[in-house]
Amino acid sequence: MMTRRNPFRPARPAEPAARDGTAPPPLASAGDCGLLLLRLTFGLLMAGHGAQKLFGLFGGRGLTATAKGFEAIGFHPGTLFAVLGGGSEFLGGLGLALGLCTPLAAAALIGVMINAMAAVTGAHGLWEAEGGVEYSVCIAVVALAVAALGPGRLAVDRFLPWGRGGWAEAAFALGLGGIAAAVTLSL
Repeated sequence: MMTRRNPFRPARPAEPAARDGTAPPPLASAGDCGLLLLRLTFGLLMAGHGAQKLFGLFGGRGLTATAKGFEAIGFHPGTLFAVLGGGSEFLGGLGLALGLCTPLAAAALIGVMINAMAAVTGAHGLWEAEGGVEYSVCIAVVALAVAALGPGRLAVDRFLPWGRGGWAEAAFALGLGGIAAAVTLSL
């Protein structure tokens, strides 16, 4: 039986390197470093986006103004939904950056983006220039892809059962994000 290797996940040797002078396996492959770069950039930017909403950092409006914005689009009480949205972006972003609870972090970001698409951008089509869903789709897809691929070997999750990614982790992230969005939108 022939097995196919995922080109985005480094091959893992079945046994440690022999003591016959062969080089030990590298700490991290190019794929692991690429995932780290993606997680750090994407995760920290999302955490910063949440910090703008929650704490008014990085030129953000802060919780009071964000709550008023949520109330203006129909989310009542606005403060609760501002904390949920900003907290999901902040904690989900930090989780992805660290590679910590990756499927849960991805679910938080996916849920917020589904809400953004349904409540704000969905009526404006695809492209961001028209106020559409382009940006939200990109965030949700990147979060889902990281859950599916796994965070790589340079992550806290490396030592945990879900640290390798896979179909179950991707399904968990998409399912939980979808359920959270559905519950939020029904309130």
